[in-house]
Amino acid sequence: MFRIMYRTKIHNATVTETKLDYEGSISIDQNLLEEADILPGEKVEIYNLNNGARFSTYAIPTERGSGRICVNGAAARLAQVGDRVIIISYSFVPEEQVREFKKKVLFLDESNRIVKKMES
Repeated sequence: MFRIMYRTKIHNATVTETKLDYEGSISIDQNLLEEADILPGEKVEIYNLNNGARFSTYAIPTERGSGRICVNGAAARLAQVGDRVIIISYSFVPEEQVREFKKKVLFLDESNRIVKKMES
């Protein structure tokens, strides 16, 4: 049996752009993707702290060090510039590994810079 466990959380990211006329996805600063160990094309869940919207999409990299978090495509209707969001990736973890499974959280400031890292 497998359990679905959160693997990485990018907490309190600020949406810097929205682009409705785009094929879809969320663009995330390359540095954040690497620190969170999220690969381009990987499925992520987005939770909007401002309006309660929750949606799934996939991550794509944007300029390294830019601090950009851009919600693209139809999901752009679910976020506005300045909204705070949580970005989470999940993994299927075998039952026998669940209790030892390590999770990572990145806490961001208002400029989408990492201010704290936590692993549990």
